[in-house]
Amino acid sequence: MCKIKICGLKRECDIDFVNSALPDYIGFVFANTKRYINYDLAKKLKNKLDSRIKAVGVYVNEDKDIVCEAVRRGITDIIQLHGDEDEDYIRYVKGKTGVPIIKAVRVISGEQILKAQKLPCDYLLLDAYKKEQYGGTGKTFCWELIPPLEKPFFLAGGLDISNVKKAEKTVKPFALDISSGVEENGFKSREKIEQIIKLIRSEA
Repeated sequence: MCKIKICGLKRECDIDFVNSALPDYIGFVFANTKRYINYDLAKKLKNKLDSRIKAVGVYVNEDKDIVCEAVRRGITDIIQLHGDEDEDYIRYVKGKTGVPIIKAVRVISGEQILKAQKLPCDYLLLDAYKKEQYGGTGKTFCWELIPPLEKPFFLAGGLDISNVKKAEKTVKPFALDISSGVEENGFKSREKIEQIIKLIRSEA
C-alpha cells in the first residue's frame, strides 16, 4: 500500500489532526517559505507526535551541520533535501546522522530523474518544476516523464482529493506527499487530512 506524507505542519492542532489520521510521515519545513517553522517549535510539535509517524525535516541549501543538528535534537527522523545539494553534501549528512535521506527533484525530464537516482540518497521526491522556486508550487507535473526507477520515490506537486487515487494507480510511487491539497485558507484541515488518507487507503 502506498505510504502517505502530510507536509508543512506548523501548529499544535496540526499534530492533533495527524495523530488522529495516522499518515506514515509528516514534514516540518525549515526552508524560507510560508510553512517555515524553527527548531524550538518543531521540537515541541515532535514531542506531541504519535511515535508511529516519522518526522521529515525539509531543507533548501541549508548548512550541513544545521541539518544534522535537528536529528541530534530528536526533531527529525528523516532528512529531505529540496535544493541543489550534491553527492558530497548527501554523504556528509548521512554519515553524521545515519538517518534516511530524501532528495527532491524538480522534474524537467526523465534523464534528470535517472541522474538523481545515482545519488547516495535513500529516496527521491519528484515535484513540479517552477523557475526560482524550490517546491510548494501546488501544481502537478507530467507524470509520464517519470522513467522506470529502482529507487523508491515520493510523488509531490498538486496532489489533492481529486487526483491521489489516479496517482497511486498510474504512477505507483512509494509514497504520496501532500501539503496544499489538505489545506483550507492556507492552514491544515482536519477534515481534508482524514478524507484524503481514508481515500488513499481504500481498496476502491
